[in-house]
Amino acid sequence: MFARPFRVKSNTAIKGSDRRKLKADISAAFPSLSADDVSELVPNKEELNVVKVYAHKGDAVTLYVLHKNPLFFELEKRLYPTVYVLWRYPNLLPTFRTWTPVLQKLIGGADLMLPGVVVPSSGLPDVKQGNCCAVTVVNNRAPVAVGTAAVSTAEMCSLGMKGRGVCVVHTYMDNLWAFGDKSGPPSLPDAESVGQGVNGEDYNFDEEEVEEEEVEKCVEEEQISCDTVTDQTCSGFEELSLAEQAEEKGEKSNEEEEGNQDDQKHPQEIMDALLFQCFLHALKSKVKKSELPLLTSTFLRNHMFSCCIVEVDWKNQALRSFSAPEGIDDEAVLMQDGGEGEAPYNPPEITTLYSVSARLGPLFLEANKRKGAVLQPAEVRSIVTEYVKNNELVDENNKNYVTINPTLCDCLLEKSEYQEVQSLKWDDLFSRTLGRMQECYQVVFPGLAPVTRKGHIEPIDISVASRGSNKKVTLIKNLEVYGLDPAVVATALQRRVQASSVLQPIPGSKDKVLVQIQGNQIHQVGNLLLDHYRIPRKYIQGLEKAPKGGKKK
Repeated sequence: MFARPFRVKSNTAIKGSDRRKLKADISAAFPSLSADDVSELVPNKEELNVVKVYAHKGDAVTLYVLHKNPLFFELEKRLYPTVYVLWRYPNLLPTFRTWTPVLQKLIGGADLMLPGVVVPSSGLPDVKQGNCCAVTVVNNRAPVAVGTAAVSTAEMCSLGMKGRGVCVVHTYMDNLWAFGDKSGPPSLPDAESVGQGVNGEDYNFDEEEVEEEEVEKCVEEEQISCDTVTDQTCSGFEELSLAEQAEEKGEKSNEEEEGNQDDQKHPQEIMDALLFQCFLHALKSKVKKSELPLLTSTFLRNHMFSCCIVEVDWKNQALRSFSAPEGIDDEAVLMQDGGEGEAPYNPPEITTLYSVSARLGPLFLEANKRKGAVLQPAEVRSIVTEYVKNNELVDENNKNYVTINPTLCDCLLEKSEYQEVQSLKWDDLFSRTLGRMQECYQVVFPGLAPVTRKGHIEPIDISVASRGSNKKVTLIKNLEVYGLDPAVVATALQRRVQASSVLQPIPGSKDKVLVQIQGNQIHQVGNLLLDHYRIPRKYIQGLEKAPKGGKKK
C-alpha cells in the first residue's frame, strides 16, 4: 500500500467531535485497549492532525497523526494501527512470526506467504479471514508489518502452510513509516526464542539453516503460482550445463570483439552510445503514458539512472544535454503520423482577383472583358488607364484628375453624385473601380491546377471555448482551405503540447471539420502554422487571443 510515495491532499487539525468519534472507533476496533490506553493514544489537550492522502494506486487513506507520528490510518472505513502504535502495544493484534530476510520482501510490497511463517510451539494465532494482524521477526516481538489475514487459521493448516498468509498493507521502512520520525523498532525479546536459545551455538547454527530453507520456500512461493514443481532429471542438468558452456564461450568471443571495437572508439563516443541506450530503454520500459509530459530532469533522475548498468559520471555537463539523434529531422518527425511519413507540406500561393460585374460592363467593353471575367488588380488598373487615355479624359489643367464622362458616371458614381462630381483623382478612380467589382481569390498548390473561387478567402480561425466548469479548449477551423489535413495537424499539436485532441464536424458544412485540443494552445498553434507550415500571418485569425504571461512578483 505504502511501498511507493503517496500524495497528501489535506492536513487539518481534528475537531472535538471527530476526536471523540476516533476514540470510540479505536475502542470498538481494539477491545484489548483500556480507556487509559485510548486516552494516552488520543489525548484531549494535544493537537491531533487528520491527513488525507492518496496512495500510488489511487486509494483514499486517512491518517491520524500525533507529534508528527502517524498512529492510525483508515482504509475503506477500516481502522489500522501503524508500527509506531504496535511498538508501544505489541500485543494489540494477533501476530505471525517470520524470518528477518523476509522483511525486505515485505518492504518491497510483497505479501507474507505461509512457507515463510514460523510456527511456534503454542501454534498459530486464531484468526479469521480478513482479521487485522501483525507480523514480527524471530527473536523480536516488535511488529514490523500490519495487514489482514488472507485465510483463516484452520485453512492455513488444511493447505499445508502453502499459499498466501497475510495481505500486508503497511510495513516498517515504508513511506507511511517515513512520514513519522523514522525511529527504529525497539528490542522486545521473544520469550519462546529465549527459552529455546539455552542450547547455545548449536541452536544458532540450526536456526540459520532453517531460516535459509524457509526464506527460499517463501520466495519460491511468491514467484511460482503453482504449488508443485516437477523434479529435474540428471540428463536435464547435463544438457543445461553443456548449453551454458557453449553460451559462455559465445559470450566471451563476443566480449572480446566488442572490447576490441571499444578500444578503437573515443571514450566520449562510448559514453554517448551508453547514454543513448539508457535513454531508449528508459523511454520504452520505465515511462508510462500517464506520466507524460515529463521534465527532462525528472526523467533523468527517476528513470535513466536505474537503467545504467555501469558507473557514469553524471556530473559531466557534456553528458546531460538531450538532443535528437543524428540523421533524424525534427520536421520529418513532426509530419509523421502513425509511423507512416506524410509528404512534406508546401503552402499554397494565394492571389486576390476581381471579377467584372454587370454594372462595369461598359467600362471593360473596349478591352473585350465581359461580365464574369476574372482580372488581377494590375490588369484592372491597366484597362482603366487605357480607357481614360483613349477617350482623352485626362484633365488638361491638372493631370492628376480624370474628367467623368457618361460611361464613368454610370459605372462609378452614386445617383446623388451625378450633378456634383465632375472629375476624380486617379487613385479614387481605381479604388471605386475595384470596389464595384466582385472580389475573388485564386489558390495554387504545387503540382495542381489553380482553383478560383468568388468572395474572400476564409482565414484559419483559432478560438478558445469553455467546456465544463473551468476547462478551456482550443478550436481550429478552415484548415482544408489551405490544403492542410486536420488529422495530421491534430496529431502534430498533440505531440507538441502533450494534450488530447479530437476532430469534430462543423455544423452546416459537409466536408469541413474542426480540430479541438485541450487547453489554451493558441501560442503553439500559431507557432506550428507560422513556422512549420509557413502560412502567412494575414491568413490566420485569432492569434491575438493567446494568453499573455503575467509579471513575476
